[in-house]
Amino acid sequence: PVGQYSKLNACCMKRVCDGCIFEARRRGMNGRCPFCRTPRTADDASALAMVQKRVSKGDADAISFLGRKYFDGKLGLTKDVPRAIELWAEAAELGSLDAHFQLGAMYYTGNSVAKDKPRCIRHLQQAAVRGHVESRYILGVVEYKNGNYQLAVQHWMISAKLGDDDSLNNVKR
Repeated sequence: PVGQYSKLNACCMKRVCDGCIFEARRRGMNGRCPFCRTPRTADDASALAMVQKRVSKGDADAISFLGRKYFDGKLGLTKDVPRAIELWAEAAELGSLDAHFQLGAMYYTGNSVAKDKPRCIRHLQQAAVRGHVESRYILGVVEYKNGNYQLAVQHWMISAKLGDDDSLNNVKR
């Protein structure tokens, strides 16, 4: 549950845990990123400008992040699912684990795209092999639904070891 206890900074696209944010405040770095020391943005337009600057340099994480913002319609952007998919595909080509996960999840659920199981599995495997916990969990769910219980348990064991509570609960059953 890294996302619950951390924040992604738009300035450097680094995820900073709540403890580090607290320690930075304690040391007097209020309003600055603990990684790059950039002042925090006050509004969506400034954050979007920072992200777009990183996107223009080919940062895979920034491209994936921008895709998420288009998908959700945040940072002052209008909701544009085709643009989000396009950005995630570009980020996935550049090696973004999150982009592979987002594409895999969309093709699995059929959310805004046609369900495509082979594409789903390919994207989830790309992310899972490189350590993306949620992708590993969903691969376990897919294998379980296909009747491959042993393979499902293997996926869940790996993601449980990486801290995924849902995987651990599935293994316990």
